[in-house]
Amino acid sequence: MDRTTELLVLLHHGLDQLAPGLPESTLRAWSLCAPLPADPRVLDLGCGTGAQALVLAGRCGADVTAVDLAPALLATVRARAEAAGLADRVRTVEADLRALPFPDGAFDVIWSEGAIYLAGFDAGLKGWRRLLRPGGFIVVTELSWLVADPPTEAVDFWAAGYPAMRTVDGNVAAAERLGFRVVDVFTLPDAGWWAYYGPLRERLAPFLVQHPEDSDAVAVVEETSREIGCYERHGAAYGYVFYVLQG
Repeated sequence: MDRTTELLVLLHHGLDQLAPGLPESTLRAWSLCAPLPADPRVLDLGCGTGAQALVLAGRCGADVTAVDLAPALLATVRARAEAAGLADRVRTVEADLRALPFPDGAFDVIWSEGAIYLAGFDAGLKGWRRLLRPGGFIVVTELSWLVADPPTEAVDFWAAGYPAMRTVDGNVAAAERLGFRVVDVFTLPDAGWWAYYGPLRERLAPFLVQHPEDSDAVAVVEETSREIGCYERHGAAYGYVFYVLQG
């Protein structure tokens, strides 16, 4: 783990969620995945601290396999599931999203909020599809341009942070080229961003105090602050978009 990643992990340690998201939006997307069998099998990829896994298991009645590469995050998922009385419905697996150790057709739904970018939108959909039973669903959120002519500041920031970002129409077209039926597309509300950014912003000043005269820590805080400020000013131009797809 490089120094920047190590500092980012420390900065985010203990947060309820590690990316923008909202339980109500998770439930809205779930409601679009129909029909499903009783006790549907769900694969949650890039599960983080388990925010979505707990909603899917606790409020949707799914049997969830939660996948991440970080053992500490998976330990958090297990602890949260046990505390919520969901230990029998949530299991964890340490694995790379680009090399998943599951048999073909093993899941009714594949879920990934805020993590498909790690594999790439097209590559993720293509690689994960084999794990889906015929007629099953893939639900992902992907950072997407919401306007045709976004502000220069936002373009410049994401050109460095996520150059592969496309418009909603571009992602829909890509999913259709890969053979998916697009069930629905909707944007995560602003509240879902601040559920993540609000607690994160409160940590920035104390984090610098904890890492005095650390230029790497200063750089991490400055870049995080810049990201939050960019969304604050230009959040109407981009956002996380739910893509509900049927295989």
